[in-house]
Amino acid sequence: MIALEKAEKSKRNKTLATKIEEGQAYLSRCSRITEPPTKEQILNQTIIGDTFEVLPLLPKESVDLIIVDPPYNLAKNYHGHHFPKQKTKDYQDYTEKWLMSLLPVLKENGSLYVCCDWQSSLIIGPILANHLNIKNRITWQREKGRGSHSNWKNGMEDIWFCTKGEKYTFNVNDVKVRKKVWAPYTTNGIPKDWEETREGNFRDTHPSNFWDDITIPFWSMTENTAHPTQKSEKLIAKLILASSNPGDIVLDPFLGSGTTSVVAKKLGRKYIGIEQNERYCIWTEKRLEMANEDANIQGYRNQVFWERNTMVEQNKYNK
Repeated sequence: MIALEKAEKSKRNKTLATKIEEGQAYLSRCSRITEPPTKEQILNQTIIGDTFEVLPLLPKESVDLIIVDPPYNLAKNYHGHHFPKQKTKDYQDYTEKWLMSLLPVLKENGSLYVCCDWQSSLIIGPILANHLNIKNRITWQREKGRGSHSNWKNGMEDIWFCTKGEKYTFNVNDVKVRKKVWAPYTTNGIPKDWEETREGNFRDTHPSNFWDDITIPFWSMTENTAHPTQKSEKLIAKLILASSNPGDIVLDPFLGSGTTSVVAKKLGRKYIGIEQNERYCIWTEKRLEMANEDANIQGYRNQVFWERNTMVEQNKYNK
């Protein structure tokens, strides 16, 4: 009997899953630090290491924006790095530990965003309130995952928006959402607060703290990796555009597959990423290389975020 060969990956499947032995060239681009570096030594770098060991070495008050996507309080296997579900008190201590390690490197006028599921959000929110100014809690629709037979499907996640001081960056005009206008209103025949185009009628609206326009990366998207909890580039782009300026420094202490660094690069910011899993560091460096050829962000064109499934063909707006 002839043995069946392992099916090849579809040509449309762009999921990045490079193994360590295959990605040594990318791994060699990453940094390891054991003593305090200068700011220039760590800018635009992927740092391999335990974030609790690396953060105390970073220059104080050197970062403009921090995006934190810590392990949620769920048992999860991150390609060999296992995070166990913890008792509430233990997860509180864990959160306090990484937050207190981060605060010294954040500038006085800097901002910090923390990603959570609904359960960890209940734990993390009060801890953030003890040390930072909470400006908002963003809730975004996570349209992915199986349903539950004994509970409501978990289709939402939170992002806490915090600032260190009362003066901070918030570029509202850079994060407006373009929405279709179904019942256009005119004054003397002139569109009122909307734009008439050949592709349809649209209005650029101020962003709220509920986001239903995020597409979770899937197998046919160039940004997709095999990371189990990857955030989309569009999601991170909103945070970076709103709370930093071109040339600012963005730090991600739980970098994962590199989305924060990649988006920061695409948007003209400097980045510092810390990740202990070497395989994820390889994926990050590969994605950073890909960004040299393609700086597009799905769902974001011409400085405007589009609602899910409403953006016209990319070539009409990719100027």
